[in-house]
Amino acid sequence: MAKTKEISRRIKSITNTKKITKAMEMVAAAKMRKAIDAVLKTRTYANLSWETVLNLASIAKSRNETIHPLLKARSKINKAAIILITANRGLCGAYNASVINKAKESITKHPIPTDFILAGKRGQAVYNQNFPVAAEFEKNELLKDAREIYPIVKMVLSDYAHKKYDKILVAYTDFINPAKQVARVKQLLPIETDKSDSYLGIVGHESKISISTEMIDAKAKKHLSGGDYTYEYTFEPSPREVLDKMIPRLLEVQLYQAFLEANASEHSARMSAMHQATEAATDMVSELTLFYNKARQASITNEIAEISAGANALAE
Repeated sequence: MAKTKEISRRIKSITNTKKITKAMEMVAAAKMRKAIDAVLKTRTYANLSWETVLNLASIAKSRNETIHPLLKARSKINKAAIILITANRGLCGAYNASVINKAKESITKHPIPTDFILAGKRGQAVYNQNFPVAAEFEKNELLKDAREIYPIVKMVLSDYAHKKYDKILVAYTDFINPAKQVARVKQLLPIETDKSDSYLGIVGHESKISISTEMIDAKAKKHLSGGDYTYEYTFEPSPREVLDKMIPRLLEVQLYQAFLEANASEHSARMSAMHQATEAATDMVSELTLFYNKARQASITNEIAEISAGANALAE
């Protein structure tokens, strides 16, 4: 009897846990839909704006001139900074661990002094590995406006301009689809003309939900290069003053898109983790129910055997 009561208590406990994980799965699914909607609305604009920056950098390089300080690679990299975008909470599988490991892998690959700029509470895990942290910023689960990341943009642009850092990178998770997210490290500053792995959201080459590199190149050729036409642009008041406003804004768009990608990935990972937890709880309840029935049947059989033995003793 004691064994059946213990199994019954475990079944009840796991059933209650299953209700919690199911509710968390539904909440994560609702947040994921909003995050995916936000990330898909801005992804094309973010990637085409990055194409604009790359074109400006290519023009400057081909002419051996410096249009803007942010378009010039420095001869020596003394120190770098990584903006690490993680979640504020756990229960999302390997989401946080994968992006932190990707950032650490980048530091190992390029062994130069590197500071972390944290966005998300789970990024504080780098403290345990004695990595230097320059600043911590709050991260909202659903960004409503690019103004929410202004403090980070202002800080990194200022530090780069004053040569505190010679390279700025962002570690985040690219959203491919609800079942697949890819952690990656993207260089923001200095802007390099190498287009390999330059765009956001197309690392996995998922045609159903992402955009393709070919589509970006086609649009860039049509709208930026003029296709078969040649355009002459006039900058007023001057190219430098225009770019002083334009390039920081384009970098801000890139960082904002990285946050949107990370949020969509986080909610997808949490929904998947909670779905798996709910299925595991269902399997455990089924298994324990089978054990309960077997234990109950054994108890009944034992009681019948005792009654039969007592009746036989009285008959004798």
